[in-house]
Amino acid sequence: KRKKIKLIIKKKYWLYYTLEFLAGARRQVFVVFAAFMMVEKFNLEVNQVTTLFLINLILNILFSPAIGIFIKYFGERLTLILEYFGLSIIFALYGFLFIFDWGITIACILYILDHLFFSMAIAKKTYFQKIADPEDIPPTTAIAFTINHISAVFLPIILGFIWIIKPEVVFFFATILAFLSLIFSFLVPSEPKQNKTTIFT
Repeated sequence: KRKKIKLIIKKKYWLYYTLEFLAGARRQVFVVFAAFMMVEKFNLEVNQVTTLFLINLILNILFSPAIGIFIKYFGERLTLILEYFGLSIIFALYGFLFIFDWGITIACILYILDHLFFSMAIAKKTYFQKIADPEDIPPTTAIAFTINHISAVFLPIILGFIWIIKPEVVFFFATILAFLSLIFSFLVPSEPKQNKTTIFT
């Protein structure tokens, strides 16, 4: 008989929930509008976009072990701080692409760097695994997955209307989200444990 998972939101995981929500909102901007920018603004063909995806895939495969080693020696806190700091800059530069009309080369470099920084999000999962009680992992993971996808319900529609008028505003909005994530990442303890979920506990 299939065991039912009881979903319960626990206060002790509030920081993890927050980081998941912000990550989901940022992902909507990246998945929908960063790719759309490459097609609409720079007129990339299907084969060119596919090549860009393949480059990102290969680099992520090569880069992932290094991320794991970095997390092992420097911890989740520093990894998340670097990820969100990098994403804040990249999303801001996406916006400046429209203002200063930078070329396709810069856009492609930013797009690849964007993928690499997103791959550092594994630190968020290892952070949760260290602070969670074993019996909380399945239900909390399910809740976090739901929270992560809440923004998918409304953000693409709202930002789609903004994109028509001022596309750079969409990326500056994502910059704010990344900066908020950066602020919250400083609340991650240097050595996460079940009894130390944030710097306040």
